[in-house]
Amino acid sequence: MTQRRLGSTDLKIAPLVLGGNVFGWTADRTASFAVLDAFVAGGGTMIDTADVYSAWIDGHSGGESESMIGEWLKTSGKRDAVLLATKVGMLAGDGGEKLAPARIAAAAEASLKRLGTDRIDLYYAHQDDEQVAQDDVLEAFGKLVDAGKVRVIGASNFHAARLKSAVDIAKASGLPRYHVLQPEYNLVSREKFEGELQDYCVTENIGVLPYYGLASGFLTGKYRTRDDLDQSVRGRGMGKLLEGRGKDVLDALDGVVEETRATHAQVALAWLMAQPGVTAPIASATTVTQVEDLLPAMTLTLSDDQRDRLTMAGA
Repeated sequence: MTQRRLGSTDLKIAPLVLGGNVFGWTADRTASFAVLDAFVAGGGTMIDTADVYSAWIDGHSGGESESMIGEWLKTSGKRDAVLLATKVGMLAGDGGEKLAPARIAAAAEASLKRLGTDRIDLYYAHQDDEQVAQDDVLEAFGKLVDAGKVRVIGASNFHAARLKSAVDIAKASGLPRYHVLQPEYNLVSREKFEGELQDYCVTENIGVLPYYGLASGFLTGKYRTRDDLDQSVRGRGMGKLLEGRGKDVLDALDGVVEETRATHAQVALAWLMAQPGVTAPIASATTVTQVEDLLPAMTLTLSDDQRDRLTMAGA
């Protein structure tokens, strides 16, 4: 399997990133460790998490996913076999909120401690913060880079204009720039990325690692009717996807699945991997069986006709 360079950095990754939002939430310690082991054994190289995972659950305060990954790293001894990506900006705590420089510094230290490591390979601004000057944000990240605690920085959920201005400021001021973008992007959610933002990432060689690569599981094909929505916690929020182009995309996926003998998840991820600017989509799993379903997407090549049909169905 050929690894892909992450934007203009010296990091190379497999074309699929494992999402860590489920660790310590819908995946307990045993399940999380099994998923992580299976992902690495199958050729996976990057694990994505955030300090805020999973603060939305009663009794959780954030950091649960990072702590679980940290336990696995300590137990498995696989720190040097993986690249770690985490985020700051959605969890309040020491130093303030969002992207206040003091918050970035404190959050990074907390993430490093939970992960049990001396470095974060990819550190994201989890969301934009227009209340803090962008040069102050980049300077805070720069201190972490200079200290060897962060290797590369990225932006998540940024609009094109704000990403461009941040990159321009970095170039003009000699500060570290965002080399990676993490947007929401998949076959049924395309408007937030395609167009100006995608074009800019291609032009600037910004690596794109989309989240919700499978639209929270909708693109696995298991949600076909409203009765199906009760199959999982996430399913209850997918009613709108059953209307309009959601059904058209599933129909197109059905056709390509029949032709390739791949699964719906594999085809949906392979389509993402083939999109301009995309380095690797992010997908999560709570069982080894799900991991084994995701991994073949990394070597699945769709024909031009198959990609075009899927693209048209979701347009």
